[in-house]
This record gives sequence, structure tokens and C-alpha cells, in this order.
Amino acid sequence: MNEMEKFLSQVATNIEGLKADQDIQALSRIWVREISPHKYPYNFTWMGRPIIQFPQDIMAMQEIIWEVKPDLIIETGIAHGGSLILYASMLELIGGDGEILGVDIDIRQHNRVEIESHSMFKRIAMIEGSSIDEKTAQKVYDFAEGKNTVLVLLDSNHTHDHVLKELQLYSSLVTKNSYLVVFDTLIEDMPDNLFQDRPWGKGNNPKTAVWEFLKTNKRFEIDKNIEAKLLITVAPDGYLKCVEN
Repeated sequence: MNEMEKFLSQVATNIEGLKADQDIQALSRIWVREISPHKYPYNFTWMGRPIIQFPQDIMAMQEIIWEVKPDLIIETGIAHGGSLILYASMLELIGGDGEILGVDIDIRQHNRVEIESHSMFKRIAMIEGSSIDEKTAQKVYDFAEGKNTVLVLLDSNHTHDHVLKELQLYSSLVTKNSYLVVFDTLIEDMPDNLFQDRPWGKGNNPKTAVWEFLKTNKRFEIDKNIEAKLLITVAPDGYLKCVEN
């Protein structure tokens, strides 16, 4: 065993220890609950654009993109565009012709202007329309035609029905050994009073949609190692690895 293999073996042992430590898992959930009213994820930017993600999930996405090296990353939900810029910058570092496709029901003009003027926009395309509309989905499939390695990220409307429909529409685009990442599954683990002004909450959220989806789709498995090593994540049970063609 060489030095890198020894290091990775130690990392694997570390992750198994974190996964088994129920106290630290519970403490992490408490931390997320307590910082949620302060809109903690809003505090961060990537290359100048608000990204609205936990730094830990940003790190996880960096690792996934570097490992998978996708030809195409599809993301539903654009907001300020920070995540599009993040993924484009990763593909820029990797090299090649990788592209990002963002889908949003409402791409606000001020965000569109900033995204389109960014140096990373050369790798970005955007579609305005509901991600669960059949016409929008067809545009996504047309864009994805000919791509060999596809990564899909779902981060738009967080209701059960919406996310389940997204999973049904776009999961077939994900290629073996790539990922289907469903953000904000943590809603199921948080108190309902954190989402009083939203149409989602406990029992009606991305995590319940993932659970329902996995009852009938065997191409994907929850990658528990990612959430175990992160401890702090918006996507518990949301990192789905594609294990079959």
C-alpha cells in the first residue's frame, strides 16, 4: 500500500466513525436548526455571485465534479447564479468542453445580466420555464443529446410533488457513476415553524420525494459517506449515486 492509499484508507475509517457517531450527527442537526433563522447560506459568494449554499456542500460538489468530470451539468433553480458559476469554474479547471445548463421558472433580469456578463458564462446556458413542464423538459433533453457523462442537480421548488416530478423527468439523463443531487432535503429534519411562509415543510419536501422515488427506481443509491463526512449539509439523503446504466 503506497502513501496515498494509506491516506485514503484513513479517510474511509474517519468517515465510518462519523457515520456511527449518533451524538455528533444529532449535534450537527441542532447546529443547522439553530443557524437557519439567520439565513446562514446567504452569506457566501462564488467568484462574485451569491451562491446560497453551505460551504460544506460547495466542497462536496467540487469533489463530485472533479471525480465525475461531466460533459454536462443540469441544475434546476438558478436564483443569483452563484452555483452555475461554481460548476462552470470547476469545468474550466478540468478543461475540455463541459457545459452547465440552468433551468428556472423565472430568471430575473438583473440576475441574467450578471450571469451573462461573467467570465464563466462561456460554459453556461439557461432555459426559462418550469422544470416540470414537458416542453421545458424536452428542451433539456435536446440540449443533453450526445453528452456522455451527465450530472443532475435539483434545487428549485421544494415541495414533494414538484421534486418527485423532477426526479421522474430528469433521472434518466444521469449516467452511471455520476450523481443526482437533491438539495434542501434537510427540510424534513427541521421544525415546521422555520417554513411557515413556504408551501413545503415536514412530510412535504425533497427528502420525502427522494424516499418515494427510490421505492421504484433502483438505478440510484444514497451516498451516505458524503453526508457523514460533511456533517453540515442541506442534502441529507440527497446525494444519490447512479449505480446502473
